[in-house]
Amino acid sequence: MTGRIESKVALVTGAASGLGEAIVRRYMAEGAAVLVADIDAAAGERLAADLGAAAHFVPLDVTQEDQWITAFARADELHGRLDVLVNCAGITTVGSVEALTLDAFRHELDVDLAGPFLGCKHVVPLMKRTGGSVINIASMASIRARDYLAAYNAAKAGVTHMTKSIALHYAHEKYGIRCNSVHPGVIHTPILDKVLAQSDQPEKLYAEWVAGHPIGRLGKPEEVAALCLYLASDESAFATGAEFVLDGGSSL
Repeated sequence: MTGRIESKVALVTGAASGLGEAIVRRYMAEGAAVLVADIDAAAGERLAADLGAAAHFVPLDVTQEDQWITAFARADELHGRLDVLVNCAGITTVGSVEALTLDAFRHELDVDLAGPFLGCKHVVPLMKRTGGSVINIASMASIRARDYLAAYNAAKAGVTHMTKSIALHYAHEKYGIRCNSVHPGVIHTPILDKVLAQSDQPEKLYAEWVAGHPIGRLGKPEEVAALCLYLASDESAFATGAEFVLDGGSSL
């Protein structure tokens, strides 16, 4: 490891498992202090304890505005700054436009779209002190639609275009904050198992996912973490409002 984000402070949502955990571990290996933010307090506290003194758990339901404000206040209390925000918390609701209930559709948007909106909004007072990088985890599904992902497609497509609007706002206000979106293909994480559990033909669905990636396999959390490391580092200082696609060719 090369200390590419040495002395930076990051807050990662959905950090207790899957992509979020992989990002946290990579950031800490590269010298950052990390706030492990998750709705799952038990898992988040275990991870923070495992990682040592440079990691702190903060409880965060990304749909609750007051919890965002409290999380950033905790970052200020601990470090007096925040250099990186990764909006990684998310859910994947399976269902076509006919099959989904309105409540299920709204819940998907609350978590996957309103959650990042709140983070991008309330991080400003703290992050503009020193500048920084906001990384919104979107999806290949924001680029290529599926009939069984009506809510997820809508939410992630919203994240993509919202990221561009936010990047422009940060730049126009001269905050020194960049905002980019990351678009993974299907990554083998615990959330994948939850999606498969919603299917009546999980083996067929899994095979379809693999076949849909020309590279011939699903992605790994560590590969997404490597891209998020680049976006957190000063190496990406000229990148803002951009879509970083990491999908094994599935959107081609």
